[in-house]
Amino acid sequence: MAAGKWIGGILGFMSGGALGALAGVALGALFDYGINAVNKDGEPKNGYGSTSSGRQGFGSATREQQYYEGQRNSFLFSLLVLASYIIKADGKVMHSEMEFVRKFLRANFGEVAVEQGNSILLRLFDEQKRLNATNPYAFRDVIRQSCEQIAMNLDYGQRLQLLNFLVMIARADGSMPNEEISALRECVRYMRMDMEDLDSMLNLQKDTLEDAYAVLGVSPDATDDEVRKAYRNLALKHHPDRVAALGEDIRRAAEKKFQEINEAKEKIFKARGM
Repeated sequence: MAAGKWIGGILGFMSGGALGALAGVALGALFDYGINAVNKDGEPKNGYGSTSSGRQGFGSATREQQYYEGQRNSFLFSLLVLASYIIKADGKVMHSEMEFVRKFLRANFGEVAVEQGNSILLRLFDEQKRLNATNPYAFRDVIRQSCEQIAMNLDYGQRLQLLNFLVMIARADGSMPNEEISALRECVRYMRMDMEDLDSMLNLQKDTLEDAYAVLGVSPDATDDEVRKAYRNLALKHHPDRVAALGEDIRRAAEKKFQEINEAKEKIFKARGM
């Protein structure tokens, strides 16, 4: 991923607010360059293509492609911002959680993206430490504002996939301390999401029939019709097509989550003879 890809993120929904401020810290001079480049009169407002002055940009793209690129990069930067909060929720930076993020970036964007993403996370950790030095709740307030900004600009399906990544990161070290669960619940609340969706995700990858019911958000004594309705609602929320605009790699991750939901449904249907 070229540096311009991260700069492009600000052109989605990060050109202001808490996320824009964090991007300024995390991307430094590159962010400043991107802001200046796209704000010049007569130059493209998207950061792509040739400018009116003849300076070559990051590559040509249609207006629609530029919009989706901005949304996608804003999604990815938002993921790193919230990941920095979840990872340090228990006061420690676990190697396994950092490595999960690196593997995600490496698998989808290559080694350069790993280096840049890792650098961004480290700068975000430093900013958290700096802000909390005088006020222990300062970075938490920035996260709240960032989540509110995300809620205004990502639809519910996209926020679900963002939350899914955060849960996977928190789970990467094989345990999930109460501090991380509390931080996840804060993000859910600030992003204006249903807490039941987080509870469902926390019960994925578990094997018991009771866990399968928890994934669907129904009790074991629910009627067959209630089970079917719960599954239909969950399937609509998590359908991979809802995140297709964010890129094929994110869609594939959504497909895996969709498959896990179907496996929970099949476990219940089999037990009930449905």
